[in-house]
Amino acid sequence: MLSLNLIRKNPEIVKNACKNRGKNIDVDQILVLDKEKRNYQKKIEDLRCEQNQLLKQTPLPLKKLKGIKNEIKKIEPLLKEKEKELQDLLLLLPNIPLEDVPIGKSDKENVIVKKWGKVPKFDFEFKDYLTLGKELDLIDVERAAKISGSRFGFLKREAALLEFALIKWAFDALIKKGFIPLLPPVMLKKEIARGMGYFEQTDENEAYFLPKDNLYLVGTAEQSIGTMHKDEIFDEKDLPKRYVGFSTCFRREAGSYGKDTIGIFRVHQFDKVEMFSFCQPEKSKEEHQLFLEIEDNFMQKLKLPHQIVHLCTGDMGLPSASTFDIETWMPSQGKFRETHSTSNCTDFQARRLNIKYKFQIPNSKSQKLDFVHTVNGTAFAMPRMLIAIIENYQQKDGSIKIPEVLQKYIGKKIIKRT
Repeated sequence: MLSLNLIRKNPEIVKNACKNRGKNIDVDQILVLDKEKRNYQKKIEDLRCEQNQLLKQTPLPLKKLKGIKNEIKKIEPLLKEKEKELQDLLLLLPNIPLEDVPIGKSDKENVIVKKWGKVPKFDFEFKDYLTLGKELDLIDVERAAKISGSRFGFLKREAALLEFALIKWAFDALIKKGFIPLLPPVMLKKEIARGMGYFEQTDENEAYFLPKDNLYLVGTAEQSIGTMHKDEIFDEKDLPKRYVGFSTCFRREAGSYGKDTIGIFRVHQFDKVEMFSFCQPEKSKEEHQLFLEIEDNFMQKLKLPHQIVHLCTGDMGLPSASTFDIETWMPSQGKFRETHSTSNCTDFQARRLNIKYKFQIPNSKSQKLDFVHTVNGTAFAMPRMLIAIIENYQQKDGSIKIPEVLQKYIGKKIIKRT
């Protein structure tokens, strides 16, 4: 959520952010509602002040006191109504993009900032991951469709082991860097879910909601980790507070079509290892770069060709002030596809969730409170990582070489059927 002081002082900045991010939000109406709300608040405060003065008189002017009480009762529901209208509009506002974010309307205007690795050239008949998955008995979408419908899959044998290997490798590496391991809940209360900023407008159509229980299924572990410190105050010495969480994730993938809906590239249920940090405002850019470097390093150690893309304003999620994606080469598609994302959400989520930290004011004995900044990043998302490994590491004899960094976790070097 954006600060109301920011909107009052710099409405044009907020209007430009909405325009550049393709959000049609009436910022002027927010200012009108804010003024009306404050007018009602002042009327109530003035009436209570008058009420307090009258209570000091002897004898008590009961008729006047009753009139003031009735007037307050009339104004209070009007104030609540304006507060709700204002809050509903504020929740729709996107974060303000950082200055270095490319301005654009769609992913066509994203900027490639780095490429790594060589795209493989196969001197034999190439097979896509579904063909290899069937031949090696690694992936079964037919039986999954029988019991769950389309866009589900069974991961079998070494495919399952490969996922667990990626998870264990990521946890081992990140724990060494001071990340706290987590297995978070995969369901969130409706009011908590909104705090992360991913359940507004069209995003709500992406989520699975259980109305009987008033619970959302998470679309990423980030949504549980980011909300766990709601209404809490950190000590500055405890920041940054970094977590690495694993969870199964659920998305409707509404509106997706074509080849992406075949197989397990774009599914309703998937697993993900997610990094998350609560940090000081002045260090969130540095933290964001750290997360991107970690993601890039993972991919280099896996020796998978990839590119880093800086997302433009129109392609970022509502809470993000800056987002980088890593896109990995998918031979069957002949192009790079997203496998990782990392975002600096500045204080946008912390304001909605009331997460602060206390720090010492320089040259003073006093302490001050401010909102933390939040940074998130993908360590690994399955099954896309499995697809990238299966296709890029396939061998001429129909086997699949296991990346060297994962071999110790699986106990073999090659996936093959005898």
